[in-house]
Amino acid sequence: MEFADEARELLLVAPADFVRERTARQRAVRKDDRALATRIGGLRKPAPAAWVVDLLAHEGALDEAVDLGPAIRQAQADADPDEIRRLRRQRSDVVAALAQAGADLASDAGHPLTSAVLDQVRATIEAAMADGHAGAAVRSGLLVRPLESAGFDDVDLDGALADPDAVPDAWSGTDAEPIPITSARRSRKGSRASRPEPEPEPELQPEPQAESGPRTDPAAERRAAREAEATARAESRDADAALDAREQELEAAEDRRAELERQLADATAEVERAERARDEAADASDRARDLLRAAQHHRRDVGH
Repeated sequence: MEFADEARELLLVAPADFVRERTARQRAVRKDDRALATRIGGLRKPAPAAWVVDLLAHEGALDEAVDLGPAIRQAQADADPDEIRRLRRQRSDVVAALAQAGADLASDAGHPLTSAVLDQVRATIEAAMADGHAGAAVRSGLLVRPLESAGFDDVDLDGALADPDAVPDAWSGTDAEPIPITSARRSRKGSRASRPEPEPEPELQPEPQAESGPRTDPAAERRAAREAEATARAESRDADAALDAREQELEAAEDRRAELERQLADATAEVERAERARDEAADASDRARDLLRAAQHHRRDVGH
């Protein structure tokens, strides 16, 4: 199997069981394909919301949501308020239905969702509608973290997929050779300044605010917010990696304990067998002494 196929299967495993299943799969393929085993060992555990979205992708349940995205974006481009309102109502219904379906799948797997995780599932589905690249990522079944749409900015897909090269539509939407999403996003963000900013959709036009205090630079605030988010995301990835490492250490320790317990059980059984053999030998020795004493008495009786 290709790594992407292995990853899709493993990402359907509940996060609580993920590390154990990943370790088992890594060991299973190591003899035949060490490179594949190494990639499997490096596969990140999915965030709970990403796991739910991958379950929905596996069921083919996300197609309607992702296919609705272009219609919404076209209505926004056409500045058609009536169509925008109609499609937004439809989007709300679709997102609610999918969130419920995801919650049901998680419950069936024995891992009910918290309200916070369910909010992340909704945000990820909405991001898939807002950005065609995010839609491709969500449909791939390779998601490892939730997504979020922020206004007119592209959805940030860095670190979102287990195998970015397996989902070229997540960065280009073309038949070009796949490249890592990180590189593609860098080049796209670098050229964004040369493109005109799109007009905001009518329904989302902000209300005029009365000026109070010193004016701030919105662009600088957005940059600062993005930098803070990037820092938090990096810290979250580091924490996830540390957690994975500790879980792998725990898994290895449990394996060692299981092996020691097996050895102890074998040794206990061996001791019990030796004790039984000793008891049987003692019984045989007692019987032999009894026979010897009887033979000696018989000899003395015959001699008299």
